[in-house]
Amino acid sequence: MIRIFKSGLILLALALLAACSPAVEEASVQSQSAAQQQAADGVSRIDGHPSLNGVWQAMNTAWWNLEAHSAQALEDFWQMGAIAAIPAGTSVIRGGGPIPYLPEALQKRNDNRANWPQADPEASCYMLGVPRSVYHHIPFQIVQGTGDILFSSPFAASTRVIYMNDQSEPPIDSWMGKSRGEWEGDTLVVTTSGLLENTWLDRAGNHHSNQLRVTERFTLQDSGDHIWYEATLDDPQTWSEPWTIEMMLYRHVEENAQILEHKCVEFADKLLYSDLLGLDEQD
Repeated sequence: MIRIFKSGLILLALALLAACSPAVEEASVQSQSAAQQQAADGVSRIDGHPSLNGVWQAMNTAWWNLEAHSAQALEDFWQMGAIAAIPAGTSVIRGGGPIPYLPEALQKRNDNRANWPQADPEASCYMLGVPRSVYHHIPFQIVQGTGDILFSSPFAASTRVIYMNDQSEPPIDSWMGKSRGEWEGDTLVVTTSGLLENTWLDRAGNHHSNQLRVTERFTLQDSGDHIWYEATLDDPQTWSEPWTIEMMLYRHVEENAQILEHKCVEFADKLLYSDLLGLDEQD
């Protein structure tokens, strides 16, 4: 009886192993395929997709002005001399042309520029919005796992979740909007909407309405330390047609690279409450 029982167990185990072997073999093949792909292109992968984990930074002057611009003095800050000068920069707009503003929106851009820095939401420590938070001069961090992806920006301690499964539209507008992501091959495509009209695109007063829709593309380059970044901005209330910015993002590769908090609220108190503090009377 014991021999029969043991024989039955052995036969059952063999049957289960045979039933599971196709799935085990398939998982093994997939694992080997992912490892071979990673070894072939030298890029780390997570769940089959390129790993964008790291601290990233744009190395240009887009945070000052997306359009091409010359070096310029800031007359209101003459006490700082050359320290306060605007650095010259090339355009990051595809094609190099001007932003296709509608007439009223262009006038608003000019008014914004004339009233900088007080009118700039950055000066008041408001979240930078999308896409400005990507090419701000302070680096940001990407945290990627097998689900949603997190973008963390030190300025105003802001974060942005890239929802990989929830593709629904945002219920309300917010400073960072709602970002939905999907993979197109090895490119992460992120669509963001529900953005407040209060954010600017740079320090030059370039702006948008709450109808802005941003489609970003993050493509990791062969080295794994560069991301080719593209963002198409579509807002029929502000521009006559969609337009695209593009630039390279660079990974910080130094040991223990990290972002540090920049909780700037206290730095904006005098600007926001100058009348209550009696600072206006001192002018």
